[in-house]
Amino acid sequence: MTSDQSFDAEQRRLQGAWFTENLAPNHGYAGAAYRVSPACRELNLAPAIRKIAERLFAAEPVIQWHQHANHGLSSQVCCLNFLLPFAGKPELLRRWVEHVTADGVSEMLPIESDRAGQPWNVTFEWIGDTDHLNEGKEGASRKRGANATAADAAVRYRDAQGRSNLLLIEWKYTEHYGQPLGPTGNATRRQRYEHIFRHPNGPIHADANVTLDDFFYEPFYQMLRQQMLAWHTEVSDPQIDRARVLHLSPSGNRPLHRVTSPGLRRFGDDAFHVFRSLLANPQDFISMSIEDAFAPLAAWPEADWYPWLRKRYSSLWAETEVLA
Repeated sequence: MTSDQSFDAEQRRLQGAWFTENLAPNHGYAGAAYRVSPACRELNLAPAIRKIAERLFAAEPVIQWHQHANHGLSSQVCCLNFLLPFAGKPELLRRWVEHVTADGVSEMLPIESDRAGQPWNVTFEWIGDTDHLNEGKEGASRKRGANATAADAAVRYRDAQGRSNLLLIEWKYTEHYGQPLGPTGNATRRQRYEHIFRHPNGPIHADANVTLDDFFYEPFYQMLRQQMLAWHTEVSDPQIDRARVLHLSPSGNRPLHRVTSPGLRRFGDDAFHVFRSLLANPQDFISMSIEDAFAPLAAWPEADWYPWLRKRYSSLWAETEVLA
């Protein structure tokens, strides 16, 4: 299958079959086998994380559930199902971070605490404490997961050199893009980001022959904002020595790699390679398939949620998983 819709359609089929087998009679909301009712969205999560997800999402500020958290193709839910079980397993999380970053990791560091004071080694919809990207509205707090640049997940760790690292994780599942952003918001986008996106005041290389408007196409717009969030956090937060972005997506979602911006096509034909090439520090952006990122779970007995993941997301695993 090669059409834009083929990967999405195949995932709907697979998720519908899984919902039918495992969530009946609660599936079938709005006539779709791969949905449960919004009131039952917790069924979309792995059983082991349903209670802790609700507790974490009640942190301050509150994390917003995405509109389609009851949908089998929800990227937010997929991200939670893979990553939230690490919250109570800091040593296993340390090994996973080593795998995806190639860093020597000496210890994981708490990234936030919930209202009960429980520290978390992984969190979601991370926006940071400071509005580096000028997105807040006067008199209103920014929301985690809505109307502000957020990382789908985030972790902090100390590397072997003693540096404090922040890793912002962007998660994609079936998304693909093509059209430019709605032009009515471009004036606001320019006002917010024009003076903070290019080196030495931002992550894009000073000599890159690009304009801010070239990034007003997804997925470039989102990648730019997240990279700006990482860059400005590293520059401004004395507790962070290095901040990077890890972009994770299924290897089968080839349409996601399309270079959607006409102004950026001259740099290559893979969106993630093109974006990385435009950075002043290309090593600050890591792109990896979900299959490669989580292959080691098959060989880690402590990853007790792996069998559930393997069945729920059967197509997101390499035929031969890495044994490490």
